[in-house]
Amino acid sequence: MKNSLKIILIVFLSFGIYFVLDDLYFKELRNWMNGILNQLGISHIITYLISGLPLFLGTYILFRKEPILKSLGLYGSIIKGFLFALICTLPLFIGFSFIFEINPEISVNKILIAVVSAGFFEELYFRGFLFGLLYKYTKLGFVPAVFLGALIFGLIHLYQSTNISELIGIFLITFLGGLIFAWVYAEWKFNLWTAIFLHMLINFSWELFDVSDNALGGIYGNVFRFLSIVLVFGLTILYKKRKKLQLEVNKRTLWIKKHP
Repeated sequence: MKNSLKIILIVFLSFGIYFVLDDLYFKELRNWMNGILNQLGISHIITYLISGLPLFLGTYILFRKEPILKSLGLYGSIIKGFLFALICTLPLFIGFSFIFEINPEISVNKILIAVVSAGFFEELYFRGFLFGLLYKYTKLGFVPAVFLGALIFGLIHLYQSTNISELIGIFLITFLGGLIFAWVYAEWKFNLWTAIFLHMLINFSWELFDVSDNALGGIYGNVFRFLSIVLVFGLTILYKKRKKLQLEVNKRTLWIKKHP
């Protein structure tokens, strides 16, 4: 119990420091970096990496005998993560290709910022660190471990809204997205690459085609997104059954676990 409390405190403290510093200095640091490199996308990625230093330090303090990347879920199979995400997002790319035009404003910087950076670092910091460390190494079950991260994940996307209905819709979509990404991470043996590539490819489909200006999307966008979510759950459950593996998230791990 004492070890769980120690982990919870250090995780919350590290994430709090990261969140405050990121809010205060991210844009300033990125602009300074861009002034040197003259490449906004690369500057964004480097700034995102630097902003995560409190999280890397917190991980090191807690698990000095284990590589930081392993603690954060990056030791899993990259190929398996990519193939799973690709299959699950096929409805988006196929469906969007029939309904929407190619986005004329797509650019290298947009891909680096909205696809590569957002997909990788949001999953690393929110699922790998905040959710993953709480769920894997403490007695917290899935619901309490995932709730704060999903809540913040939903809140940080509210800037995309222009009215109250959009605000509510974007929050619900991104909050649920946070829950789903965390579930995928847990069910695929804590291989964060599954959630990373899933996030990246969903974002890429949104950027490649002229779907919507925000995460909410319209009717067609959400129909194909729903089909992808069905594949995410269906393929994961089917894989578990064929391998005769129990689902990681079940009634015994939903709220409080007996053992971390």
